[in-house]
Formats: sequence, C-alpha cells, structure tokens
Amino acid sequence: MTDSGSEQIEVNLATDGIAEGDLREGEMLTGRVDADTVLLARRGDEVFAVGATCTHYHAPLAEGLLDGGSIRCPWHHACFDLQTGEALRPPALASLATYEVVRRDGRIYVGAGQVPQRERRTPTRSPAQVVIVGGGAAGDMAAETLRTEGYEGPITLISADSDAPYDRPNVSKDFLAGTAPDDWMPLRSPEYYAGRRIELLLGRRVTGLDAGKHEATLDDGRRISGEAILLATGADPVRLEMPGVSMPHVHFLRSFADSRAIVKSAEGAHSAVVVGASFIGLEVAASLRTRGLEVHVVAPEAIPMARILGDELGMFVQGLHEEHGVHFHLQNTVAAIETSTVTLKDGASLPADLVVFGVGVRPSIALAEQAGLSVNRGVVVDAYLETSAPGIWAAGDIARWPDPYSGQSIRVEHWVVAQRQGQTAARNILGAREPFDAIPFFWSQHYDVPINYVGHAEEWDQIDTAGSVKDRDCLVAYRKDGKTLAMASIYRDEESLRAELAMERREESKLRELVGGR
Repeated sequence: MTDSGSEQIEVNLATDGIAEGDLREGEMLTGRVDADTVLLARRGDEVFAVGATCTHYHAPLAEGLLDGGSIRCPWHHACFDLQTGEALRPPALASLATYEVVRRDGRIYVGAGQVPQRERRTPTRSPAQVVIVGGGAAGDMAAETLRTEGYEGPITLISADSDAPYDRPNVSKDFLAGTAPDDWMPLRSPEYYAGRRIELLLGRRVTGLDAGKHEATLDDGRRISGEAILLATGADPVRLEMPGVSMPHVHFLRSFADSRAIVKSAEGAHSAVVVGASFIGLEVAASLRTRGLEVHVVAPEAIPMARILGDELGMFVQGLHEEHGVHFHLQNTVAAIETSTVTLKDGASLPADLVVFGVGVRPSIALAEQAGLSVNRGVVVDAYLETSAPGIWAAGDIARWPDPYSGQSIRVEHWVVAQRQGQTAARNILGAREPFDAIPFFWSQHYDVPINYVGHAEEWDQIDTAGSVKDRDCLVAYRKDGKTLAMASIYRDEESLRAELAMERREESKLRELVGGR
C-alpha cells in the first residue's frame, strides 16, 4: 500500500507538464489535457495517466487511495487498474480513459488518449449455455463478466422486472427526489446487450427449476436449459397486512416501476407517511421532503437504525431528518390506512395523501426451495458461491456465504456486494475457483450527508469513535471480542478506504490506528 497524497492543480499537462520532483512515490495530482481532466499517479519509477473521475458517480479519484497498481474511488469504493484503466471492481461499470505519459528533460507530460490493448482471456471452462435468473445488480454484472472473461457461448438473462437492469440505489435516492431523470437510471444501453449477445428476457418470471436437468421453466411455459445457472433473484419487500393497505395511494418500494408510481402519487400530494425507519424508509423520507411534502415516519424502534449503526449514529440520523422537517412517531405502528389519513396504534391520526412502506425485504428463495437447494434464511452457497446443486450458483441478496473475515455465515442486502458476487460467480462458472472474500460495503445518502459502511457487524460489544458524529466528521468502529467487524464513516472517505483495505489484509493494528479503543 502507498500513501494517497494528492494535489489539485490546473496545469496543462500536455503543453507545460510538471517537474519529475513534483510527483513523488505514492502521490497523485490532476491537470488538464485539452478538455479532459487527467490524473497522474506514481508507483515506484512508473507514472500513469488516467481519467480523473470515477466512471460510477464521477467522484474525484485524487481523493481516493492508491494500492499498488490500482486506485480506489473515495465515494463508493470502485477500483481501477492504473495501467489499463480497467474497472476491476464494482460499482464502476466502465473503464477509465488512459493517456500516453512522456518523460523528457526532467519533466512529465501527458500525450494523447490511448486505447489499451487488453490481453484476450480464455476461460478454463466454457459451459454450453449460461442462464441467469434475475436482472438486478448480481445478474447484470455476471453477464458482463462472462463476456469480459472470454466466454463466447449463449447467455440468457431472465428478469421479472419489466425494465432492463438499472441503478437500483437511486429508486429511493436521486430519482425519487427528482434530481435524476429517467434516462439516468439504466445501467447500460439496449445496444450494449445486443452487441455482447446477451439475451434479455424482461417481464418474465421463472416458475420452476429442475436442478438435475438444469432446466428453468418460465411463466409463459417456455423451458430454457443451461449447463450453468446463476440464481440472482434478489429480495421482495415485506408487505404488512392491515386495513387500507391495498388503496391506490399506498406503495411498497423495490423497483424502478415502484419509484415511478410513488413519484406520480407525489404529484399534487401535500403529506406522506413513511412506514419504517430503515435505510430505504429514511431515504424515501428525505426524497419526499426534497419534493416539498410534509413527511411523517412511523416505526416500532426507539432509535432509527440503532441495530445497524448504534445509538449515537442512529440518533444523529434522526436529528438530521428532523432538521429537514421530518416528524418521527417512534415506538409506534400503523393500525389502519384511510383515504387521506393514517391511524396509529396509539390512536393518533396523521395526514397522508401518500403512504410508502419501507419495513425491510425478504430474500426471494421460493425458486431455490422448490428446486431442493439447501436454504437457511437465504440460499446456502460455498466459498465459490456454488449452491448445494453442482452447476448452480447463487449471488446477491439471496446468497448466504461463509465470510472469511468475520468467520460467520452471512447474507447481505447491499448493491455493491451483489455486483461483486455476480462478478465472482461468473468467473467461477468459467472455472476460476475464486473464493468470494470481498469486504461488504454500502452507502446511504440523507440530504447532503453520506454514510459509508465497510464490513458486517450483526452484533458488537464495543463502539469506538474517531472525530465527532455531531459535527458530521467521524469514523465509527464496531467491535466484538476485540476484533473490528465494521466501520461507518461520515465525510472520512480516505479512512473508509483504508479500513476496507486493512480488513482485506486482516490488519487489526491498522484498524486500531484509524480508530483507537480500550
């Protein structure tokens, strides 16, 4: 690992360049090449020039972390190869531009953009056909990875969703808030799938799976066989039964279509009740406040998200929403929903032109159960994400895998985890035998405050904090039996990256350097 010292400059790297001594080992700086912003980075005696912003949400990579021959994005932990620009790890889908580096007379210049000649890859194993069930993060990334790893056979991606794979985190964030247009949501263009010979079957549900024959039956009666099958069916929102829950102004949020329906209901509405103080629920609350609605949040817990973030950070999140005008009704539940009101268990009546449930999700494992696969609050997979049935893999929200860092069998409902599992599963379908050992990561956005979280802590006996939660500048460590299981951060992006790297390398001492403790 090298330090991530970085500097923002306005030098024209094509005509003026920089002195060799201005870029030291492990440092990064940015400059211009015509209209492009370019990042220079030094590793030993090598100097690399790549695009300066992440291809995911355009974060400034100079604020990220150099790690050998790669650079990690400060916002959402994507990773790129410095030499080729290749997107090594999600959530980035596209590679960085690369540029020629010219060293002359003690100065470093950047020349024209290059087209990296990536080495052609040949898979160890090439199934006759690959069938992917589920068009979310895991399924889409698996299809992409199969092609980048050199697979030439047929790929069929079956999705119950009527929309092609899209940026699911934004169904509760920017799109719902009205700050991202419709055309910002698709992950890729229709031409992308056609060009890579990925058959998309949208709006189709797999109703049966014969694990022995490797055959999937669709809701229209069609049968599709795959020598290799990936289950990436995701999760379904928990639907509470109560009077009024089927009324047209009541919504459950999971899909892009759900988000569009909420946006339509929000038009002309003045008040909303959000049921549930989960990450999704509170992101919905923030989005609806951004749209100008009066928002009430109803939840049974005493402190929002304390089970995941602890009391202090949970109370901070509640206070942040209250600063923006959200009203909380905690340790309470909804008893009934009427046309324009919601009645709570304690008898209170809240105005509600719109009601959105965000009370969690359940893994969609019915297909796996029907096929006789091993399940345990998720689909049980081995270190390589293969299920109990040979030739059938599982990834994303449904997968319960042996996590080497925590030593526990875990299941995680996070977008980036699903993407990374789809990537690993695809490689293993092609014979790589690559264990899934990525450290879980997610982010949540509340107004202008992002919360990043690395690791996975279902319980802890110690919480230590560096910085100040109240001042929105902190790194919070969750520990059990002296081991750091997870870290949450607010505006400490580099430290979050360092925590992820230390967990990957099992360096508890580095984690203690970031956040000390008793």
